[in-house]
Amino acid sequence: MKILADENMPFVRELFGDWAEVVTCPGRALTPEQLIDVDALLVRSITRVDEALLARAGRLAFVGTATIGCDHVDTGLLARRGIAFASAPGCNKVAVGDYVLAALLRVAEHQGWSLAGRSLAVIGAGNTGSEVAGRARALGMEVLRCDPPLAERGATGFVDLEQALCADVVSFHVPLSHQGPHATHHLLDAARIARLDERQLLINACRGDVWDNHALLARQQGDSPLTLVMDVWEHEPRVLAALVPHVLLATPHIAGYSLEGKARGSFALYQALSRRLGRPCELTAEQLLPAPAVAQIGLEGGGDQTLLERLVRLVYDIERDDRQFRRALAGDDPGFFDRLRKEYPDRRELGSLHVTGGGEALRALGFG
Repeated sequence: MKILADENMPFVRELFGDWAEVVTCPGRALTPEQLIDVDALLVRSITRVDEALLARAGRLAFVGTATIGCDHVDTGLLARRGIAFASAPGCNKVAVGDYVLAALLRVAEHQGWSLAGRSLAVIGAGNTGSEVAGRARALGMEVLRCDPPLAERGATGFVDLEQALCADVVSFHVPLSHQGPHATHHLLDAARIARLDERQLLINACRGDVWDNHALLARQQGDSPLTLVMDVWEHEPRVLAALVPHVLLATPHIAGYSLEGKARGSFALYQALSRRLGRPCELTAEQLLPAPAVAQIGLEGGGDQTLLERLVRLVYDIERDDRQFRRALAGDDPGFFDRLRKEYPDRRELGSLHVTGGGEALRALGFG
């Protein structure tokens, strides 16, 4: 069989190469002609799988996305055409938890904050939002959860959106949807942006179109700008360049780009396609990963917030991603956004570092 995969999906040749012809290409540039003789298509969030893309895909029997969200895939179309579909829920939740933790610690250092005792609201309490909530609790923060669809289904312990938007830190983890009672397109719109307090920190590591970027720019250019961490941008791969100088930490949609997260995404599709074909899974996700550069470190006594920030940066330096993003944006390369994602260096998760002497608090924060 022939498999066509996004070139940014790692380990596809290791997973499928023994029993399939594997071809890779840029996910944003896929054309219908490339799918004429393809049996399985493996994508990430930048590929819109719709009727136009599948117009000539006469052999296609399987589509998989190595992502949590599925808003880029017309699953109804696949069902009507009898094409099997699989996603990878939870594959990068740990990586996004690492990203948000790193951002919180860097912002705290920049602002002179103690995070303990501050409130953090997660908007979207699914796999990723729950992971972020757990990290915040481990920091001693008060966590508020906002998820109207879950609340409607009878789950308890949630606040409404307006309550969530009053927290010291508001972190967004929702899928992108344009219709229905809980549409998330421009969930943070001009009216809500205007009501935010200048002392608040806002983090977007889900979908760029959840925030109205032009309304946000207008707020940032006024007398009471917000503190922003933005990993995603409206209309990617285009970026509202004028907004970037008003963002404390800016990155090119890489919050979930840990090597472990990518491996989980690819492996989830390997499992799904193997089950469909009745093939045994002969590999594990762990077998794909190389040894980390720093595997263990020992601590003497307890650690404060400053030490924790140094430990996190030992594994993942979010400011490096911020510097690379700003440098590339300033250059003369219209394709810089996708290039940064394609050339993104292998980033390990905090769990790859085993910390001795740190106590259970560090386990709760994601360390091994």
